[in-house]
Amino acid sequence: MWFYLCRRLVLAIAIIAIAVTLLFLMIRAVPGDPAAVLLGPRATPEMKALLHQQMGLDKPLVVQIATFFGGLLHGDLGFDVFSQRPVADIVFEQLPYTIQLILVSISCAVAIAVPLGCYSAMRRNSLVDQVAGVVTVATIAIPSFVVAVYALLIFAVTLRWLPAIGAGNGFWDGPIHLVLPGFAIGIGWVGYISRLVRASMLEVLGENHVRMARSFGISEWRIVARYALPLAILPTVTILGVGIAWLLSSAVFIEVVFARPGIGALIVNAVHTRNYPIVMGVVLVSTFLIVSATTLSDVINAFLDPRTREKL
Repeated sequence: MWFYLCRRLVLAIAIIAIAVTLLFLMIRAVPGDPAAVLLGPRATPEMKALLHQQMGLDKPLVVQIATFFGGLLHGDLGFDVFSQRPVADIVFEQLPYTIQLILVSISCAVAIAVPLGCYSAMRRNSLVDQVAGVVTVATIAIPSFVVAVYALLIFAVTLRWLPAIGAGNGFWDGPIHLVLPGFAIGIGWVGYISRLVRASMLEVLGENHVRMARSFGISEWRIVARYALPLAILPTVTILGVGIAWLLSSAVFIEVVFARPGIGALIVNAVHTRNYPIVMGVVLVSTFLIVSATTLSDVINAFLDPRTREKL
């Protein structure tokens, strides 16, 4: 197991380095001069040249990449060209809001979808299974930003049950402000996870060790919880790890719709102003989260099913 963990760690570091390098090149290829955006239309060529020098944009691209990675080794993500604050401070101020949103949405989705998928597999082709199939497929087909807009209009504007914008303050106010954004992101994952759990559960329930457990008179719910679910949940764990990228992209729209702080809203503003240090800082943190999530999902799968350790 330790050898497997070391291999996954080395692979994760290599993926982060390659992804950050490619994204660095893509960001530099975006048309537009950040100095012109910052200084305005009345900026002189001398002022632009000075700002290029301060941002390091006057150096060759290879030198810029080497400087960026050299700063990473010391925990330096650069400085924001607007506020002159460290990029790391700005990004990590906004990161907890996005992580809270993702954790709430995916936790609620798993709490609903896993029991629903298990029950649908145990009552295959029943009325509950058919209704659940129709509802879950419908939730998959609806984009998260559409759910966000209608949830905002219904529950915040019309019914006035929940707050519309912001992240809230205080012990109770913060979680209340997470209800609508978390619902908008998590509702689609209820469909994905429940259908995946149902399909995996049907396959596992037909295996020999489950039949043997039934022959000993063990109750069906205990068979599902102890013998079937640990194996049937493996594809779901993998999907959740890969789905962090989808969750982060959804958080961009959700944070804009609900005017929430977070790295999604931060990167949108940074792209509009060509604020390269902020964009690279958010991209780096997002890449780290995605790679960490996929690595964690692989480790959990390896722990639950030792046969997967030999596949890497």
